[in-house]
Amino acid sequence: MLTATFRRGLAAAMTALAATLAPAATLANDWQLNMPIGVTDISADVYRLHMTILWICIVIGVIVFSAMIYSIFRHRKSLGVEPAKFSHSTKVEVVWTIVPVFILIGMAIPATETLVRMEDTSGSDLTIKVTGYQWLWEYEYLDEDVRFFSRLHRDSDRARQLGSGIDPFSVENYLLEVDNRMVVPVDAKVRLLLTAGDVIHAWWVPDFAVKKDAIPGFINEVWFQANETGVFRGQCAELCGRDHGFMPIVVEVKSQEDYQAWLAAQRGELGDRPVASTNR
Repeated sequence: MLTATFRRGLAAAMTALAATLAPAATLANDWQLNMPIGVTDISADVYRLHMTILWICIVIGVIVFSAMIYSIFRHRKSLGVEPAKFSHSTKVEVVWTIVPVFILIGMAIPATETLVRMEDTSGSDLTIKVTGYQWLWEYEYLDEDVRFFSRLHRDSDRARQLGSGIDPFSVENYLLEVDNRMVVPVDAKVRLLLTAGDVIHAWWVPDFAVKKDAIPGFINEVWFQANETGVFRGQCAELCGRDHGFMPIVVEVKSQEDYQAWLAAQRGELGDRPVASTNR
């Protein structure tokens, strides 16, 4: 009896864990170990900074560990080497102080410039208020009189239920699709005003290099400017409760003409015509 109960509990826990980890795993390409270059100028800058600092660290690591390994084997006691006796070396101390300072300055300048640009929301073409709830998002286009909720698509929601009998692999974009996508025009600077209605959430889309907390009673600002059309996916990145793993984010970047048509449909100017691209 106890064993059967334990097995059922373990199965439920593993199912929940798999469902929670699935979005993060699916966002990456097969065998992808690095961060994406993305589709914004900022994301490309972040990627270049990441790679530059990575190679600097690799070079430093190779030099340090090579010196350590050489010294360990070349000056080991079994060879009868007598250790040198000295208290300090002013020249060496000056060198190992100045060189790291210049390395840090070389990394800090481009990093600071990128961080300043990431926080500059001025001159935006579109402002969207994003509110996080347990466990969905609300998007309000402040200048366009458009407002809607975005939650996990019902196909994924049905498949994730324990005992549903639905194979998650049979569901397209399992746990990564929503019922209503955020839609923005290509090459437009989009300013997001982030807040929350209950607990702390975080709006994260890797291809935009955007990850910002949504805090109740507080407005955070962030922006992105997508250079390519397409569908880009993200996830709530702050542990926000039981269904934290089921708060996907989907942003569809359209051409200016298609975006205007979508806006017209949202305002009801096209009557009851469905907008297929935002309800999949």
